[in-house]
Amino acid sequence: MSEKYTEQEKEKYILVGIAEKDEEEAYSSLDELSDLLDTAGGEALFQFIQKRQHPDPATYIGKGKAEELRELIDMHEADGIICDDELSPAQIRNLSQILDTKVIDRTILILDIFAAHAMTNEGKLQVEMAQQKYRLSHLQGLGVSLSRQGGGIGTRGPGETKLETDRRRIKTRIASLNNQIQHLSRMRENTRKRRVNGTTPIAAIIGYTNAGKSTLLNRLTEAEVYADDKLFATLDPTTRKCRLPDGTQYLLTDTVGFINKLPHNLIDAFRSTLEEAKYADILIHVVDASDPARDMHIKIVYDTLRELGIEGKPIVTVFNKMDKLPADHNEKLYDTHADSCILASVKNGTGLDKLFEALADATIEGYR
Repeated sequence: MSEKYTEQEKEKYILVGIAEKDEEEAYSSLDELSDLLDTAGGEALFQFIQKRQHPDPATYIGKGKAEELRELIDMHEADGIICDDELSPAQIRNLSQILDTKVIDRTILILDIFAAHAMTNEGKLQVEMAQQKYRLSHLQGLGVSLSRQGGGIGTRGPGETKLETDRRRIKTRIASLNNQIQHLSRMRENTRKRRVNGTTPIAAIIGYTNAGKSTLLNRLTEAEVYADDKLFATLDPTTRKCRLPDGTQYLLTDTVGFINKLPHNLIDAFRSTLEEAKYADILIHVVDASDPARDMHIKIVYDTLRELGIEGKPIVTVFNKMDKLPADHNEKLYDTHADSCILASVKNGTGLDKLFEALADATIEGYR
């Protein structure tokens, strides 16, 4: 199959968002939604922003704007729309009826990406759990929207199931998944205890998705973890040994990336995976220095850590991708939560000597 033909086969969507206060922030969020859609294999036609104090409880953007949007869908022959927030069942149902097209939201899109990228058995179970919980709460609305198509974005992965399935069957599946995940979580907990009781310090690599966490793990440990310039390129945690130039050994663990409006079902499902950071001696926070939204990304990372109860850890922040910044860049980069900040280009290997020094200092401090 030629690349040209593949591009023609991509599903095309109009991205829809609400600007409650800051219109620039709304467009920035839609830019990220576009990146998510690209990761899922779809294509964004254009962005549609509606200024409102609050989303309309019936149609998200208001009935008048929905009618306007329908004309744009017909004009551009879009396969559907993707809304930048999680929609209620009523919103999905009403929009589907007005627009006569597929209506999915940010949560469905993220779940779809997680379903495509989860490789381990535990990861697949966690994704399916999140999918089933979402579908249980949105059964009525989703039945209207996704019945308009036979597959594609929003329907992939281990959690794929007919939406006409009754609630009892979904609840039974959720109970089964929960038992399997609990079993795997106990095994993970035992592995963690062995690590914590050992003499080798543990560092967890955290950060916003696509900041370069897996690239850093590969650079420091030769782990050969899959890394790509896409959101959520890797989901499953990987732990490898790392030896610093002074001979000190570390156990490095890569964690799933954080993102704005991360669905709560995913936080719940991946809690055991995300809590790798809870048992670490130090956190290495990777930030994409070239991203204009880096300050917001930093805030989201720490908000998520607080939600998980992970606070009070020594933190080394690595401002990555410095090579992508213009040569005349003079804006100061800082992270007020971090014990030290390092400017680096992990891909090029620059700045890693400073990271080694920070880790060595943290080891001396922590094991005095």
